Amino acid sequence: MNSVPGLPKRRKRRSTVENRDRIIRAAANEFESSGFTGATTAAIARNAYVTEAQLFRYFVSKAELFRESVFKPLNRHFLDFQSSRLAPAGRAETTAEQSRRYIDELQQFLTEHSKLLMSLVVAQAYAPGSLDGASEIDNLRSYFQRGAAMMTGRMTARPKVDPKLMVRVSFATVLGCILFRNLIFTPGLATDEQIRAAIRDFVMEGINGNVDTDGAGAPN
Repeated sequence: MNSVPGLPKRRKRRSTVENRDRIIRAAANEFESSGFTGATTAAIARNAYVTEAQLFRYFVSKAELFRESVFKPLNRHFLDFQSSRLAPAGRAETTAEQSRRYIDELQQFLTEHSKLLMSLVVAQAYAPGSLDGASEIDNLRSYFQRGAAMMTGRMTARPKVDPKLMVRVSFATVLGCILFRNLIFTPGLATDEQIRAAIRDFVMEGINGNVDTDGAGAPN
Protein backbone atom coordinates (compact mmCIF):
# COMPACT_ATOMS: atom_id res chain seq x y z
CA MET A 1 0.00 0.00 0.00
CA ASN A 2 1.39 3.41 -0.96
CA SER A 3 1.77 6.01 1.76
CA VAL A 4 -0.59 8.99 1.72
CA PRO A 5 1.16 12.20 0.59
CA GLY A 6 1.64 14.65 3.44
CA LEU A 7 1.34 12.05 6.20
CA PRO A 8 4.39 10.77 8.10
CA LYS A 9 5.50 7.26 7.18
CA ARG A 10 4.67 4.58 9.73
CA ARG A 11 7.79 3.39 11.54
CA LYS A 12 8.70 -0.16 10.64
CA ARG A 13 8.04 -2.51 13.54
CA ARG A 14 11.16 -4.20 14.88
CA SER A 15 11.24 -7.97 14.98
CA THR A 16 11.55 -10.05 18.15
CA VAL A 17 15.12 -10.99 17.20
CA GLU A 18 16.10 -7.36 16.69
CA ASN A 19 14.57 -6.31 20.01
CA ARG A 20 16.34 -9.13 21.86
CA ASP A 21 19.66 -8.21 20.26
CA ARG A 22 19.20 -4.56 21.20
CA ILE A 23 18.40 -5.49 24.80
CA ILE A 24 21.36 -7.87 25.10
CA ARG A 25 23.80 -5.27 23.73
CA ALA A 26 22.42 -2.57 26.00
CA ALA A 27 22.53 -4.94 28.98
CA ALA A 28 26.17 -5.85 28.33
CA ASN A 29 27.10 -2.17 28.26
CA GLU A 30 25.11 -1.44 31.42
CA PHE A 31 26.58 -4.37 33.35
CA GLU A 32 30.10 -3.38 32.26
CA SER A 33 29.67 0.21 33.41
CA SER A 34 27.48 -0.27 36.50
CA GLY A 35 28.05 -3.88 37.59
CA PHE A 36 25.28 -6.35 38.33
CA THR A 37 23.91 -4.61 41.41
CA GLY A 38 24.11 -1.09 39.94
CA ALA A 39 22.55 -1.94 36.59
CA THR A 40 18.80 -1.39 36.28
CA THR A 41 16.35 -2.87 33.83
CA ALA A 42 14.93 0.62 33.33
CA ALA A 43 18.28 1.91 32.08
CA ILE A 44 18.79 -1.15 29.91
CA ALA A 45 15.35 -0.77 28.33
CA ARG A 46 15.90 2.94 27.73
CA ASN A 47 19.25 2.34 25.99
CA ALA A 48 17.75 -0.47 23.91
CA TYR A 49 14.87 1.81 22.82
CA VAL A 50 12.24 -0.54 24.20
CA THR A 51 9.87 -0.30 27.12
CA GLU A 52 10.61 -2.08 30.39
CA ALA A 53 7.47 -4.15 29.79
CA GLN A 54 8.92 -5.30 26.47
CA LEU A 55 12.20 -6.18 28.17
CA PHE A 56 10.43 -8.45 30.67
CA ARG A 57 8.54 -10.06 27.82
CA TYR A 58 11.85 -11.44 26.57
CA PHE A 59 13.76 -11.86 29.86
CA VAL A 60 11.97 -12.77 33.09
CA SER A 61 14.61 -11.30 35.43
CA LYS A 62 17.77 -9.21 35.58
CA ALA A 63 19.68 -12.39 36.45
CA GLU A 64 18.53 -14.08 33.24
CA LEU A 65 19.51 -11.00 31.27
CA PHE A 66 22.93 -11.04 32.94
CA ARG A 67 23.45 -14.65 31.90
CA GLU A 68 22.41 -13.87 28.33
CA SER A 69 24.57 -10.77 27.97
CA VAL A 70 27.63 -11.77 30.03
CA PHE A 71 27.74 -15.54 30.63
CA LYS A 72 26.90 -16.63 27.09
CA PRO A 73 29.30 -14.21 25.34
CA LEU A 74 32.09 -15.27 27.69
CA ASN A 75 31.30 -18.89 26.92
CA ARG A 76 31.67 -18.16 23.21
CA HIS A 77 34.88 -16.20 23.78
CA PHE A 78 36.47 -19.05 25.73
CA LEU A 79 35.42 -21.56 23.08
CA ASP A 80 36.98 -19.39 20.37
CA PHE A 81 40.12 -18.95 22.48
CA GLN A 82 40.51 -22.71 22.81
CA SER A 83 39.76 -23.56 19.18
CA SER A 84 41.77 -20.87 17.44
CA ARG A 85 44.20 -18.93 19.62
CA LEU A 86 45.40 -22.00 21.51
CA ALA A 87 45.84 -23.99 18.31
CA PRO A 88 49.35 -25.40 17.79
CA ALA A 89 51.77 -23.07 16.01
CA GLY A 90 52.76 -23.80 12.42
CA ARG A 91 56.22 -24.96 13.47
CA ALA A 92 57.52 -27.26 16.15
CA GLU A 93 57.77 -25.44 19.47
CA THR A 94 59.73 -26.26 22.58
CA THR A 95 57.75 -26.59 25.80
CA ALA A 96 59.08 -23.22 26.98
CA GLU A 97 58.06 -21.52 23.71
CA GLN A 98 54.61 -23.06 23.87
CA SER A 99 54.15 -21.98 27.49
CA ARG A 100 55.34 -18.45 26.72
CA ARG A 101 52.96 -18.12 23.76
CA TYR A 102 50.08 -19.54 25.79
CA ILE A 103 50.56 -17.07 28.66
CA ASP A 104 50.98 -14.11 26.29
CA GLU A 105 47.78 -15.01 24.44
CA LEU A 106 45.93 -15.58 27.71
CA GLN A 107 46.93 -12.08 28.87
CA GLN A 108 45.72 -10.60 25.59
CA PHE A 109 42.43 -12.51 25.74
CA LEU A 110 41.68 -11.51 29.33
CA THR A 111 42.55 -7.87 28.60
CA GLU A 112 40.15 -7.81 25.65
CA HIS A 113 37.29 -9.13 27.79
CA SER A 114 38.23 -7.58 31.12
CA LYS A 115 35.02 -5.54 31.41
CA LEU A 116 32.75 -8.57 31.03
CA LEU A 117 34.92 -10.54 33.43
CA MET A 118 34.85 -7.75 36.01
CA SER A 119 31.05 -7.67 35.75
CA LEU A 120 31.02 -11.37 36.51
CA VAL A 121 33.43 -11.03 39.45
CA VAL A 122 31.37 -8.23 41.01
CA ALA A 123 28.12 -10.15 40.54
CA GLN A 124 29.61 -13.22 42.19
CA ALA A 125 30.90 -11.16 45.12
CA TYR A 126 27.89 -8.96 45.82
CA ALA A 127 24.84 -10.77 44.45
CA PRO A 128 25.66 -14.50 44.22
CA GLY A 129 22.14 -15.70 44.98
CA SER A 130 20.64 -13.68 42.15
CA LEU A 131 22.52 -15.73 39.57
CA ASP A 132 20.54 -18.84 40.49
CA GLY A 133 23.55 -21.10 40.85
CA ALA A 134 25.16 -20.20 37.53
CA SER A 135 28.62 -20.13 39.05
CA GLU A 136 30.86 -21.52 36.33
CA ILE A 137 31.16 -20.84 32.63
CA ASP A 138 30.97 -24.13 30.70
CA ASN A 139 33.77 -23.35 28.27
CA LEU A 140 35.96 -22.00 31.07
CA ARG A 141 35.61 -25.38 32.78
CA SER A 142 36.52 -27.03 29.48
CA TYR A 143 39.49 -24.70 29.20
CA PHE A 144 40.70 -25.77 32.66
CA GLN A 145 40.31 -29.43 31.76
CA ARG A 146 42.31 -28.97 28.58
CA GLY A 147 45.02 -27.00 30.36
CA ALA A 148 45.36 -29.65 33.07
CA ALA A 149 45.62 -32.38 30.43
CA MET A 150 48.35 -30.45 28.61
CA MET A 151 50.32 -29.98 31.84
CA THR A 152 49.96 -33.64 32.77
CA GLY A 153 51.11 -34.74 29.32
CA ARG A 154 54.37 -32.84 29.66
CA MET A 155 55.28 -34.19 33.11
CA THR A 156 57.61 -37.14 33.59
CA ALA A 157 57.58 -37.02 37.39
CA ARG A 158 55.04 -36.56 40.17
CA PRO A 159 53.82 -32.93 40.34
CA LYS A 160 53.96 -31.01 43.61
CA VAL A 161 50.54 -29.52 42.85
CA ASP A 162 47.74 -31.33 41.04
CA PRO A 163 47.64 -29.94 37.45
CA LYS A 164 43.86 -29.46 37.84
CA LEU A 165 44.63 -27.00 40.63
CA MET A 166 47.77 -25.53 39.06
CA VAL A 167 45.99 -24.51 35.84
CA ARG A 168 43.33 -22.66 37.86
CA VAL A 169 45.91 -20.93 40.07
CA SER A 170 47.88 -19.85 36.99
CA PHE A 171 44.70 -18.51 35.38
CA ALA A 172 43.71 -16.66 38.57
CA THR A 173 47.17 -15.07 38.77
CA VAL A 174 46.91 -13.66 35.26
CA LEU A 175 43.25 -12.68 35.72
CA GLY A 176 43.95 -10.80 38.97
CA CYS A 177 46.83 -8.88 37.42
CA ILE A 178 44.61 -7.88 34.49
CA LEU A 179 41.45 -6.94 36.40
CA PHE A 180 43.23 -5.04 39.17
CA ARG A 181 46.01 -3.64 37.03
CA ASN A 182 45.49 0.02 37.97
CA LEU A 183 45.37 -0.82 41.67
CA ILE A 184 48.42 -3.08 41.68
CA PHE A 185 50.76 -1.46 39.15
CA THR A 186 51.08 2.22 40.01
CA PRO A 187 52.03 4.71 37.26
CA GLY A 188 55.75 4.77 36.56
CA LEU A 189 56.41 1.39 38.17
CA ALA A 190 57.01 -0.39 34.86
CA THR A 191 56.07 -0.31 31.18
CA ASP A 192 53.20 -2.39 29.82
CA GLU A 193 55.67 -4.80 28.21
CA GLN A 194 57.63 -5.18 31.45
CA ILE A 195 54.44 -5.96 33.35
CA ARG A 196 53.34 -8.55 30.76
CA ALA A 197 56.80 -10.14 30.82
CA ALA A 198 56.84 -10.26 34.64
CA ILE A 199 53.43 -11.97 34.73
CA ARG A 200 54.53 -14.44 32.06
CA ASP A 201 57.81 -15.28 33.80
CA PHE A 202 56.12 -15.68 37.19
CA VAL A 203 53.50 -18.09 35.87
CA MET A 204 56.09 -20.05 33.88
CA GLU A 205 58.27 -20.43 36.97
CA GLY A 206 55.30 -21.86 38.86
CA ILE A 207 54.39 -24.29 36.08
CA ASN A 208 57.98 -25.38 35.43
CA GLY A 209 58.67 -25.86 39.13
CA ASN A 210 55.64 -28.07 39.67
CA VAL A 211 57.60 -31.32 39.64
CA ASP A 212 59.38 -33.14 42.47
CA THR A 213 63.14 -33.04 42.01
CA ASP A 214 63.46 -36.67 43.05
CA GLY A 215 61.41 -37.78 40.03
CA ALA A 216 59.33 -40.12 42.16
CA GLY A 217 57.12 -41.60 39.50
CA ALA A 218 54.45 -40.34 37.13
CA PRO A 219 51.69 -37.89 38.08
CA ASN A 220 48.59 -39.33 39.70
